Amino acid sequence: MPLHIVIGAGPVGTATALRLATGGERVRLLTRHGSGPDHPGITRIAADATDAAALAGHCAGASAVYQCAQPAYHRWPQEFPALHRAVLTAAESSDAVLVTVGNLYGYGEFTGPVAEDQPMRPNSVKGRVRADMWAEQLAAHEAGRIRTAEVRGSDYLGPHAVSAATTLLLPAILSGRRALVPADLDAPHTWTATTDVARLLIAVAADENAWGRAWHVPSAPPLSVRALADLLAKVAGASPAKVMRMPAIALRAAGLFVPAARELRELRYQFDRPFIMDSGSATRHFDLNATPIEESLRETVEAFRGEAAEQGLERRR
Repeated sequence: MPLHIVIGAGPVGTATALRLATGGERVRLLTRHGSGPDHPGITRIAADATDAAALAGHCAGASAVYQCAQPAYHRWPQEFPALHRAVLTAAESSDAVLVTVGNLYGYGEFTGPVAEDQPMRPNSVKGRVRADMWAEQLAAHEAGRIRTAEVRGSDYLGPHAVSAATTLLLPAILSGRRALVPADLDAPHTWTATTDVARLLIAVAADENAWGRAWHVPSAPPLSVRALADLLAKVAGASPAKVMRMPAIALRAAGLFVPAARELRELRYQFDRPFIMDSGSATRHFDLNATPIEESLRETVEAFRGEAAEQGLERRR
């Protein structure tokens, strides 16, 4: 039976490992502390993915490697390149096809729906990190050292996803508070379900005609922050959403104490105007359709409430 290596047990890594294992595949899930979902088809292993030699050993004999891990958001420039090169080394030594999880940062600012043929013109530090890693990865593919592709999505929805929707909108809406979001509340925005990222990762790995390029994840029609908040409140059975644009000075102040807030400032352009991803290529090539956004929001809410209930139980103990 083929062996699949999933690196990282965040929302995408977890969804990918579970989808593979549920389909009867053999999965080895690598995380720093051996964490991840409990499933008989998943072997969880504690590993340092930046250790190229150790990672290569774990990937030996694999048919596919899915790179879903990333460093802390504010540590990308310092830590992501080493992780990426260790993964490339492991893919080369194992001869497994490598599919990485990317995003839209490398394109920089764009107008109109962005497709995969948009050139990399990053205008942020994290965008440059993403663009440089993809360039190195693609060069290794074109040199015949590895077989690879990248899957890119927009801001995530789904169980345990981390995005403006899940960190700024969801907690406020469920508690009846006003949500403050550093965004044009009425600009259309693409939201991507983490389960759809997992589906595309697996489909790309299995199709040699899909290698050597990037693919955008089939995503639901864009919704503005305001429209998403209204739909989120409806799905959650909560009071009507109250949303207000966060003043720039408030975001700067938050950045003095919260590293993630500080990092958001260079990417604020993504929410100041329409931010729409064209995923037609993947929809046509793989015959994949996006999960309806109501379903993604329902799964997001259920996971959030479940985690909150578990944390409450732990506190009572």
